[in-house]
Amino acid sequence: MNLKEKIRVIQDFPEKGISFKDITPLLQDKNAFKKSIDCMKKWSENLQADIVVGPEARGFIFATALAYALNVGFVPVRKPGKLPGQVISAEYSLEYGKNILEIHKDAIQPGQKVVIVDDLLATGGTLLTTARLIERLGGQVVGIFFLIELSELKGRETLKEYNVKSLITY
Repeated sequence: MNLKEKIRVIQDFPEKGISFKDITPLLQDKNAFKKSIDCMKKWSENLQADIVVGPEARGFIFATALAYALNVGFVPVRKPGKLPGQVISAEYSLEYGKNILEIHKDAIQPGQKVVIVDDLLATGGTLLTTARLIERLGGQVVGIFFLIELSELKGRETLKEYNVKSLITY
């Protein structure tokens, strides 16, 4: 099964000039969704992760499924004001402005091996910020996994110090 065939490309969404990669057809197809998680699990098993982290919002979909498959816990990384406990935060740059991500202060224990999972690698800013938050808490990022990588945006270069894997490349 070719997972790329399960991604719907929508031109000029959310704005003109953007070629949006819609993952919902893949999620709706039980075999394609299972295959994507199975591939992530196969790659991640050798990393011996203690926990899986997923950034808001679509990262939750794949990270929680992978955490379940690996029989480890899941930690969300969210936008400001979404987590109820004490958090640490980090600001990062977007193409048109800045954003902030937060993680609970007690979410990662020192020395824990962490796999980060998200749906899409574009410029890498969100995932670099996520990795830095994990490291501030003493975690060790052993791998970063994406369903889709947009290679022309060179996000892999932003994450060059990490073990990065993607299933589908555009």
